[in-house]
Amino acid sequence: MRPPVTPKERSTPEPTPARDGADTPGTSGSTPETASQSSSPSSSESSRAAHEPVTDLADLSPVRPGRSALAWPGLPLLAALALWAYAVRHTDVSRLDDYGLVTALHPAFWAGLAVLTAGFWFTVRDPRRPGGWAAAYVLGLLVMERATQAVLYPTPLYAWAWKHDAVIDHLLTAGGLQTADQVGDMAVYDQWPGFFAAQAALVRLLGVESSAMFMAWWPLASSLMLLLPLLLIYRTFTEDRRLIWTAVWLFYVANWVGQDYFSPQSVAYALHVGVLAVVLRRFGRSAGRRGRPRQAVWTVVLTLLITAIVISHQLTPGMLVVCLVALCLSRRYRDWVPGVTTVVIFLAWCLTAALPFLSAAMPDMIRSVGDVGANVETGYGATPTGTGAIATSWAARLLSGSVLLLAAVGVLRQRVLRHRARPLLLIAAAPLPMFAASSYGSEMIFRVLLFMLPGAAFFAAAAILPKVRTLAADATARAADGRRPAPVPVGRLRAGGWVPLAALLGGTLAFVPAYSGKDRINYFPPQEVALVRQLFDQAPDGSLVVAANRNYPLAYDSYWSVGHYWFLDDARSHVDRIVRDPAATLAADMAGVERPARAYFLLTRGQLANSEMNGQLTRAQLGRVRDSVAASPRFRLVAENGAGWLYELRRAGGAER
Repeated sequence: MRPPVTPKERSTPEPTPARDGADTPGTSGSTPETASQSSSPSSSESSRAAHEPVTDLADLSPVRPGRSALAWPGLPLLAALALWAYAVRHTDVSRLDDYGLVTALHPAFWAGLAVLTAGFWFTVRDPRRPGGWAAAYVLGLLVMERATQAVLYPTPLYAWAWKHDAVIDHLLTAGGLQTADQVGDMAVYDQWPGFFAAQAALVRLLGVESSAMFMAWWPLASSLMLLLPLLLIYRTFTEDRRLIWTAVWLFYVANWVGQDYFSPQSVAYALHVGVLAVVLRRFGRSAGRRGRPRQAVWTVVLTLLITAIVISHQLTPGMLVVCLVALCLSRRYRDWVPGVTTVVIFLAWCLTAALPFLSAAMPDMIRSVGDVGANVETGYGATPTGTGAIATSWAARLLSGSVLLLAAVGVLRQRVLRHRARPLLLIAAAPLPMFAASSYGSEMIFRVLLFMLPGAAFFAAAAILPKVRTLAADATARAADGRRPAPVPVGRLRAGGWVPLAALLGGTLAFVPAYSGKDRINYFPPQEVALVRQLFDQAPDGSLVVAANRNYPLAYDSYWSVGHYWFLDDARSHVDRIVRDPAATLAADMAGVERPARAYFLLTRGQLANSEMNGQLTRAQLGRVRDSVAASPRFRLVAENGAGWLYELRRAGGAER
């Protein structure tokens, strides 16, 4: 970020790297008068606005920075981090309620988050502050919102993260990929092994026992991976650091969807944003004129990134294709190389390594195409139930809705950006047709929101910032009245200036319930981990584990040698039979296991929370199932603790072993 310049210096704009995607080369180096005269009389004012350089903090007073001006932003940042550190030391997560981490957090956390947000806002809008302070505040935000859970919880969150740890463990144990005949439906991970192979290599490189040693910190790591590509994308369309860093802030605040955990999609999404950054900066019309050798290098880089995406995740390549096709609707990005490259690599993988999975899944995929209503409808066990679950669900909806509404306001209000950043607007709208493609396990609505965020956050930030002007328009205004436009006083806010701060603060605070409001489901205390580990330590090959649902740690441990049956995934009629006569129905379901294998019934705290909060069976109903099993002579108690119970089906004739 260059230092503030005087009004005289502003009359001649400097060329910047942000012009990579401009339609008309050389515009950024012209004076405002030249830029205006270079357009033909028939060209529209909006077209000129799309190409002319934009004022850089033109509505703020240029003030020479002094030592105190440079240093004071550190005080709110340090105060916020101190409050956060105090809060995590005084937060008890042993008894989470239906509001998850929201009610468990010490009040100092909320105070620290408010101080951090206010400090960021006053710092980023002040031209006297070096740009590094805005970056420091964003890093502070990531620490407070993405590292808090890793610090508070002694075990990693999310049953799916534990599942991915099991896949990596199997890859290290088996030493290679396996077919569906060997590992059943888990073979789908062997058909998209990019993430798991990379994590297996990381486990070996670090010399740790498993990826569980570091996967609790993955939300912070995957969020940091997004920072550089986001900055590159936003700097393609503006130099205004207020807009750039406010957009980054809003992106992280609105990204509550929870796809940043230890998963293939977290890495694939970061690579997706990286591909968009390369395309926007290196594949525009002006970039193509710089020479084919340089474009060849960037094509190779793009090919490597796309290949890593295709071999790691099923959905992300499809999202990338629609975004790249949308870019081709802009005159600046008529280069079809990125889109064609993605389609060719994607099809090559689907027709070879991924063909077994796609052959089985294709009929259902074809039936879902065009059925938008069913694709966005939540299924059984996906409807929030209870005051806490409903409240946190609405917090997430309001947060997303507010950001999208602000983005619409920004598009309408910032006429210059509407034309100048039209490619980013196209990227934001491109994922919407995916609603008609598939339900993606009732998650398509969340994935579409996630892929819209880079563009939506940019225009949402534009909505809460002052209107931008082109340098030509700025010069015309000065010529008309003989003076520069009146600046906004630095250090104080006008009456209307509190509204953007309130919006930013409200969104930042709403992130916590949206992101952490279901931690009662996602957190597994050490007792629960120990109970499940005891099960798999003693289960012989060929054994069967029956549980209410898969929401418990290590649920897929030894999946290559131990079978699983989650009865809440079964037909509703069979679930009703289990509720009516639990012990007899479960014993019949488990009777087919032959010696030396054994059949186990497992019920844990995580299963109870997931079933109750997602509208499956109530705690009372699952309690009756447990009581029936405990009272039945056909089952014997193997282990129990404060987090759950483990039973074994007795052998016919009374022999237990």
